[in-house]
Amino acid sequence: MLIVLAGVTVAVVAVSPIVTRWLGNEPDQRLVDLEVYRDGGAAILRGAPLYEVLTQPPQLLPFTYPPFAAVLAVPFTVIPWRAAQLVWTGLICVALVVCVLYAFRDLLHRAGRWAPLAAGILVAAMAWLDPVRDQFRFGQVGLFLLALCLADCCTRTARWPRGALVGLAIAIKLVPGVFLIYFLITGRRDALANALFTAGAATLGAFALLPSDSSDYWFGALLQGGDRTGAVDGTTNQAVQGIVARILDEGPARTLVWLGLAAIVAYYGFSWARRASDAAEHQTGTDSSSLLLASVAIVGLLSVVLSPVGWIHHLVWMIAVFGALVGDGRDVRRCLAAFGLWLLFLFPIPWWGRALIGPDHSAVSVFAGHVVRDLFGIAALAAIVLLGTWLVKRLESRIAAEDPSQREVRMGTLTP
Repeated sequence: MLIVLAGVTVAVVAVSPIVTRWLGNEPDQRLVDLEVYRDGGAAILRGAPLYEVLTQPPQLLPFTYPPFAAVLAVPFTVIPWRAAQLVWTGLICVALVVCVLYAFRDLLHRAGRWAPLAAGILVAAMAWLDPVRDQFRFGQVGLFLLALCLADCCTRTARWPRGALVGLAIAIKLVPGVFLIYFLITGRRDALANALFTAGAATLGAFALLPSDSSDYWFGALLQGGDRTGAVDGTTNQAVQGIVARILDEGPARTLVWLGLAAIVAYYGFSWARRASDAAEHQTGTDSSSLLLASVAIVGLLSVVLSPVGWIHHLVWMIAVFGALVGDGRDVRRCLAAFGLWLLFLFPIPWWGRALIGPDHSAVSVFAGHVVRDLFGIAALAAIVLLGTWLVKRLESRIAAEDPSQREVRMGTLTP
């Protein structure tokens, strides 16, 4: 009991400054994305056009998500705004804990009776990542989607139709749709069918409830892309398109370069994800779990870097990257790699790069600024390579040198 209390205390002490800061921010700067969801739910209740709604000044943000997300937000419109902020922040904390428990499952298992304290320390460490802090700042859904995908893909024996949680995530926000490709290329046909069924049922349900708004989204707002979600060349867009847009002016050349690079990233990324998944099927114990988590983390990062807009707060997928690298904590080099990436994402580094760019700065400063400005996106791409090549090779070569009779047998795949 004391160990549990210690773990909870560590987590609460670490998260409290983050929560206090953003819940104590100016009203028009506080959980602005939650306000978008809440205004979407309010538009449904009063029968207003969902995709013509804008939040209050100075943000003036439009609703950019599928209609199903607005339906889920309706309960938050019937409670006071301050209560909605508190409830949403509490749910973000719960989602963070779920993500940590899945990502670091093997390390926590090895911790034994000290697992609650270890979990508290890990929650504290993950909470201070810049993308996670932004979840609290903006009131975003990134940790909810991460928790749904990790639970669906990494639970050893699911008590729900495998793929259903991914389908739910897709219905809320389209970017987890990359997992449909993952299910397809790894031969998980049942998970693919369940994900499609769940996403389709939620979408059709929203169509039945909100036919006009659904038509406006699928045949209008969705096609507007960056025009509604924000400038693609903004610093916070760490996707491939954002990096390219900050180098090349808008036009056919920029589009071709972006699509070409995105195609290359997609080809190698999905290939490495499949390789890691296949390797997990042929291994056992913690190595199998690490490989499976690595394949899922690669796909999650692809959902960010291949999207037209992959904001910094979308990079909560780094939690899964750290978990895959750390494994059960026995491999020092893997832990050092995870620690280095963790340090990188502790700070708002892209914004430091933005400060180096300007007419008053030297050419060297401007060049360095552009590199630093893209560093989170570059790190995400590097993490894909690290998991898909270095980690897989390291585990395969280590296991090949072991006596198979000494391995611990434990399921770590998507097999029901």
